[in-house]
Amino acid sequence: MAGTTRHEQDGIIEVRHWVEDATRVVALTGAGISTESGIPDFRGPQGVWTKNPKAEKLSNIHYYMSDPEVRKLAWRGRAEHPAWTAVPNAGHRALVELERRGKLHALVTQNIDGLHQRAGNSSNRVIEVHGTVHDVVCMQCGWRGPMQEVLERLRGGEEDPPCLECGGILKSATISFGQSLVPEVIDRAVRAAAEADVLMAIGTSLQVYPVAGLVPLASNAGARVIIVNAEPTPFDHLADAVFTHPIGEVLPMICSSSD
Repeated sequence: MAGTTRHEQDGIIEVRHWVEDATRVVALTGAGISTESGIPDFRGPQGVWTKNPKAEKLSNIHYYMSDPEVRKLAWRGRAEHPAWTAVPNAGHRALVELERRGKLHALVTQNIDGLHQRAGNSSNRVIEVHGTVHDVVCMQCGWRGPMQEVLERLRGGEEDPPCLECGGILKSATISFGQSLVPEVIDRAVRAAAEADVLMAIGTSLQVYPVAGLVPLASNAGARVIIVNAEPTPFDHLADAVFTHPIGEVLPMICSSSD
């Protein structure tokens, strides 16, 4: 890997052996794994909220439900979301390879872009704790359907398309600030972390709970913890290995067979 010292290269080789010996690897991914696919993160130096703090309001359920203008802005943002054109990168593909080798126990993701599934990870392995931008849900009657069908209505001139079943407010099937996480989904993530023998936290700031708590949970249960993230995280001191190089470079080396 370009720009690595001999010590760092030795560290990658050691971590690859940990993965090789593991039977239950759990990956925890955040926005950082998708930045190389052209989807900006939120809290990084070039993050959506770092560059435009007002954008965070669009992700707040209280503003969204009470202000039609916020909903219109949110819908324009959904129509232009980079997830529609983004393609999986080497980091995503490395986790597919890990699953192909029978090592991946679960893939817990904070991302809503669906790139893990598009890359080839099985939907039953992927635990989307913050939901998905590919579906839409009615906040009144609970109807759920494909996002693209509603975006077609948006392109047809509707600025704030209502639910066709009941007239209620539609929203992407993602978890906004002020909304509760789905208990069953979080329970799955917690169980997976507790069962891991290796937990890899990839491209996540580890600042948002309860997901960030999966790292100490796995560590306390005896798992080796590997953190791959450009910026320091609150749990670097718990990790058995920390890498700050680009995910698309490091992850394929960690996840590949040492044969």
